[in-house]
Amino acid sequence: MLDFFRQPWPWYVAGPLIGLTVPALLLLGNKTLGISSSLRHICAACVPAGLPFLRYDWRAQAWNLWFALGIVLGGFVGYRVLGHPATVAISPATVHDLRTQLHLTDFTGLLPRELFALDNLANWRGWVFMGLGGFLVGFGTRYAGGCTSGHAISGLANLQWVSLVAVVGFFAGGLLMTWLIYPLLLG
Repeated sequence: MLDFFRQPWPWYVAGPLIGLTVPALLLLGNKTLGISSSLRHICAACVPAGLPFLRYDWRAQAWNLWFALGIVLGGFVGYRVLGHPATVAISPATVHDLRTQLHLTDFTGLLPRELFALDNLANWRGWVFMGLGGFLVGFGTRYAGGCTSGHAISGLANLQWVSLVAVVGFFAGGLLMTWLIYPLLLG
C-alpha cells in the first residue's frame, strides 16, 4: 500500500485534490483558505508591537495556523517516510542549460544543491539574497493581497475577479522573465 503513496501522482489527480480543499473548507466550516495569512497571525501572536496591521483577534484564525502546521508536518513525514528514492526526471535540455549557463552539477535531488544548500548562508551574499528575497516575497504577497498559489487556488475557486487578474499577471510576468529578461541576465 505504501508503494502507491511513494510514487509521484499525476497532475490530474493531485491538482483536483488540492483544488477541492478550498470548497470543502468553505462548505464544511465556512473557512477561507489562506496560507500566507498564517505569517500575519504568527506575527500578531508573537510581536505585540502595537502595529495597527497586527491588532486583531488572531485567535479566531488559529485553525489556519494548525492547518499550516499540518502542511509542514505532512511534507516532512511525506519526505522522510514516503520519500521517492529515484532521481527526479528532468528534461535533458534543461539539464544541459543548467550545466552550461548556471554551472550546476548536482541533479540527484529535487532542487539543485548549489542553489538551495545551507552552505549559501556561510557568506554575506547568501544572507543578502535570502533577506532581499524574503522581503520581496513578503512585500509582494501583502501588496497583491495573497500569494500566487493562494490567488490561483483559493481566489479562483471563490470566483474572485481580482484573483483572476493577479494570476494572469503572475503568468505574464513569469513568461516575460523566463523568455526575455533572464536570457539577458545570463547574456
